[in-house]
Formats: sequence, structure tokens, C-alpha cells
Amino acid sequence: MTPSVQRRKAPLVRRLVGTVFYSLPIAVRRRIVRVATPTYTLGSVVLVMNEDRSRLLMLRQPPGRRWSLPAGLMNRREEPIEAARRELAEETGIEADLSDLAPADPNAVVHTNGRWVDNVFHLTRDPDTTQILVDGHEVWDAAWHDTTALPEMTRATAKLLSYYHLGPLAEQP
Repeated sequence: MTPSVQRRKAPLVRRLVGTVFYSLPIAVRRRIVRVATPTYTLGSVVLVMNEDRSRLLMLRQPPGRRWSLPAGLMNRREEPIEAARRELAEETGIEADLSDLAPADPNAVVHTNGRWVDNVFHLTRDPDTTQILVDGHEVWDAAWHDTTALPEMTRATAKLLSYYHLGPLAEQP
């Protein structure tokens, strides 16, 4: 026997607003939603690690001196994995096939305070054979770090790495 669905009556004002809203053309409704709801910036991040995940590639970028990860904003209509591959090549010179980039777990990290979403991917590379090229302008330096002794990093990087049980905030995801 299937339980019956009970419906409660919405308040009059809410019903009235809903009726007016849904009677508007879809383009107008879409515009109202876009203006009234928060927006999020989308980016892609790559965790470049060695085979046993004991070493992590990190970057120093302007404006500060703290370390971060290969990452950047997605372009309009760009897939997250494509953005990850593009940013990785731009910032480190590392070329990766799409099949080499594996979704991290979690694959998306929502930063509600800053209102951005990071799409995170893993890439396995050997630190001894991977050549890294930085431009000295967008990226000042790149280095492999032992995951048990990571350098001073940006707050956003520390927060992101905590979701993967790495870095100084690893105990506070």
C-alpha cells in the first residue's frame, strides 16, 4: 500500500507571487532568477602528485609569497577538465592528456564565503622526470613538496587541501 501524499496550502502571498512569476515569459523569469540569486565563479585545480601521492607540486604566484596549486578560472563554455588541462599547461608547462586527469574525490569544492567552486583533478607525474616551465610573471616558482611537510600556503589553498586530508587544516574540512 502506497502512502498518500498530503499537500499543505502555501500562504496566500507566496501563491500569488508564484502565479505571477510563472505567468511571465521564460526570458524574464530567467533574468529575475539571475539577479536575485547568488552567483559563483568556476575554476579548475590540479593536484599534481607522484605515484604514491607523497609529493605535491606547488606554485608561488603574485601577489604574495605563499604557495598555491596550478589552477585558474574556467572560460565561458569550457569544460572543467579542459580548464584544468589548460591552466596546468599555462602555469607549469606540463602537458596532460584528458585521460591523465582523474576527478578528485570530492571533484567539486564549493567555497561559500568567497562564492566560487573549484573543480579538482588529480594528475600523476614523476618529480624526477617532469620538466616544469614557469614564466616568472604569472608564476614565480614551482617546486615539489613532501605532503607531510608542506610550505606556508595561501588560506584558500590550505582550505582546499583540507578536503583531501593534506596541509595545515587537514583536520578541519
